[in-house]
Amino acid sequence: MFKTVSQKLYDLGYVKEDFLGDIIEREDKYPTGISMRPLSRELPDVAVPHTEGDYVSAQLIVPIALRNSATFNNMVNPSEALEVKFLFLILNNDPDMHSTILAKIMDFLAGTSVDDLNELFNSDSNEEIYDFLENNFEIEK
Repeated sequence: MFKTVSQKLYDLGYVKEDFLGDIIEREDKYPTGISMRPLSRELPDVAVPHTEGDYVSAQLIVPIALRNSATFNNMVNPSEALEVKFLFLILNNDPDMHSTILAKIMDFLAGTSVDDLNELFNSDSNEEIYDFLENNFEIEK
């Protein structure tokens, strides 16, 4: 999955050549899976993979809905495997913004209804995902 996404992002000029290797290495050392159980057992788990700013050329959050879940280790409890269905891939070339971007994602997850999150996480339409996030996700620079 990272290989496919990385190639598309590279082709668009959003990431640099070493992005794929770094995101895989970083995910192995510092897992980014987030259990959604504290919000609702009805929600699939998510992940927020990211790399150092040296490997990206833009500041974006790339939503990725997976057709089949992928295993990520839990950010809080790295020995726990989570079956992730949705990713918020963070591309950030500004180190001062990293914690702000992550906090905005967490605020979005906590502040959005379970029904709306389920609709987002289970959508297979890029347009629906984009429209939902454009209307419901706020990030200020």
